[in-house]
Amino acid sequence: MAPRPKVMEKLTRDDASKLDIVIVGAGLGGLGAAIALLLAGHCVHILEGASQIGEVGAGIQVLPNSSRVLISWGMEQALESYATKPKQANMLGWKGNYISHMDFHKYEQECGTPFWDFHRANLHKCLLDRAVELGAVLEVNARVVDVVTAVDERTADVVMQNGTRRTADLVVGADGINSKCREILLGKEDPPILTGDLAYRLLLKTEDMMKDPQLRGFVEDPQVNYWMGPDAHAVNYVLRGGELFNMVLLVPDDMPAGASTLAGNVEEMRALYKDWDPRIPKLLNLCQSVDKWRLCIRPTLEPSWSHPSGAFTTLGDAVHATLPYLASGAGMSLEDGHVLGLCLSRLTSKAPAEKKKALAIYEECRRSRTERIVQRGNVQQHLYHVHDGPKQRERDELLRAFGARENDGVAPTTVDLVEGKDPLPWRWGGVGKWLLTYDCDKEVEEHWKPYGASEMVKTLAAQQRAHL
Repeated sequence: MAPRPKVMEKLTRDDASKLDIVIVGAGLGGLGAAIALLLAGHCVHILEGASQIGEVGAGIQVLPNSSRVLISWGMEQALESYATKPKQANMLGWKGNYISHMDFHKYEQECGTPFWDFHRANLHKCLLDRAVELGAVLEVNARVVDVVTAVDERTADVVMQNGTRRTADLVVGADGINSKCREILLGKEDPPILTGDLAYRLLLKTEDMMKDPQLRGFVEDPQVNYWMGPDAHAVNYVLRGGELFNMVLLVPDDMPAGASTLAGNVEEMRALYKDWDPRIPKLLNLCQSVDKWRLCIRPTLEPSWSHPSGAFTTLGDAVHATLPYLASGAGMSLEDGHVLGLCLSRLTSKAPAEKKKALAIYEECRRSRTERIVQRGNVQQHLYHVHDGPKQRERDELLRAFGARENDGVAPTTVDLVEGKDPLPWRWGGVGKWLLTYDCDKEVEEHWKPYGASEMVKTLAAQQRAHL
């Protein structure tokens, strides 16, 4: 069993190495970065374009690699009161037939940290409270339209829509998938990539479900359920200790051009799942309203996540937005923030060269991992949506075979059990061995080398020479 992560103590540093940092965006990624950077001893000012700070959406799954970060930030006690700890994940056919499962409690013992399910608003509020507790300053109605780096590379000015400018030693763009900071860094428009899918997201009151014997079990025995069908799939799990039931329905994108979120038509949604497992139509009959969200991705950011000056960087969905099919989008943002904080905790001065090194190693730690996450999310899109037939039967046989190997310790010989081929991605046969076990502290320690030794450092230095 992996050891429980240690809770970090806030560093104390002198003014010579204490950065004034502006974070653009107060979502999960921006608040996570704020916590990590404050723990590293720096000053943080968060700019949020909206009129109030909050989070939209419904449920969110937090995998052991992500809960490890949150625990290390000293948030376990605050989060436990909002968390649901599901027993397992079940993979089902669209008609409701059981195929395979993953024991979350067993994996928690292996990883040392839990699987948690939250309402996004609760997770967001806990992050906000922790950031403020550590000293973050927050400003709303502060929409950023430009970032201008100084000639001497020591600072950057954030320009807001109302003309106000704020100077910082470092600007961190954490403004989500429709990132203005990304476009500023690139110097051009750069819209996210359509995936062809959208998500209906809805919350049900479990008190209504408890009246139906067929639905009561979803509440009394919390588990995560995946139904896989032609061109669509469905996910559900319990939130707030059994008070709410989260459902996400993933279907082909029919939203008009330019839209990202719209009010959904409940009858239209129900019609898409009318022939599925009878429990799904029953659940959808309890739904009175629903929103639908267009699903887009950003595979990576080229040539670099950071400006050559070392005074401006980016993280999270602004860099590597992924399909939610690996339940890892927010987790990658939290990891980004944690790694960035760990790198900047090693600064001994505000010198541009030190910041460049820290940002280069931050990116070196994060780039390949986040690219793999986006790629595997695209694979899951295919695996979850195959039509009934040979490919569906092959997928289901792989699910059963990897499950049998894991549960019984015996590898069936009827299928090729190559590592990474498990369609249930979080198991060891999928990507669990490198996804769930990731340790930000170890990653930074491994990559922290003398300046110039790192390939990413060399790349950033070359960009800097070209910039000059």
